Amino acid sequence: MAEDPAARDVAEAMRAINQAWLQGRVDDMAPALHPEIVMVFPRFSGQMRGREPFLAGFRDFVQSATIHEFNEHDHQIDIVGDTGVIIVRYEILYTRSGERYRAIGRDLWIFQKAGAAWIAAWRAMIDVSESAA
Repeated sequence: MAEDPAARDVAEAMRAINQAWLQGRVDDMAPALHPEIVMVFPRFSGQMRGREPFLAGFRDFVQSATIHEFNEHDHQIDIVGDTGVIIVRYEILYTRSGERYRAIGRDLWIFQKAGAAWIAAWRAMIDVSESAA
């Protein structure tokens, strides 16, 4: 069975977002984010709304942490009309404030078709576990 072109496009949008922040180019993410993007905090403990606060969170992490490893696997993508959902398992090893951490979890992103592009509209980090490494 041939891969769905929309699923391929959502996977590429996700890859571009991750490459941007991993390479310290947080502002390059902006065109791929809905102006009212929602970020749900781990354990659904709260949320924030808006592109600028969303980017600020990434900016803070990138400026205060050194990323040693970042791995993704088990990508699951579902497309329904103009909505794409991607769930990715990840593992990240980083140093922040002189301490080394390993975090694992799943990232759930919802994308919406906007013209020819897929833009991120909602994100939640689920099943997050972080420990000293």
